[in-house]
Amino acid sequence: MSNIITLKNSREFGSVYSTKNSAANKYLIMYLRANSLEYNRIGISVSKKVGNSVVRHRVTRLIREAYRLNNNCLKDGYDIVFVARASAKGKNYHEIENAMMHLFQLRHLIKNS
Repeated sequence: MSNIITLKNSREFGSVYSTKNSAANKYLIMYLRANSLEYNRIGISVSKKVGNSVVRHRVTRLIREAYRLNNNCLKDGYDIVFVARASAKGKNYHEIENAMMHLFQLRHLIKNS
């Protein structure tokens, strides 16, 4: 099981938001910032607009798992924040994963191998 390195505090999230480098689709918004490290860090934000705590935690787990399984095909050196939209409520893993991969393709984060 690979460890996922996460963004911890609001200052780290804020620095990613402030770059204004984002991509969005129906279910997710992805903010991106180069971090000059040899690994990626991820942050996940799911607001109360998505649903109650059970729904929000499920969406968070789906995003984290989709990232974990696809992390090895991504370029290194980025801070990534995913914000779930209200339409992500009730979606299955494959829909969330497809949305995430679409965002990675839009920002050319997938390795050419």
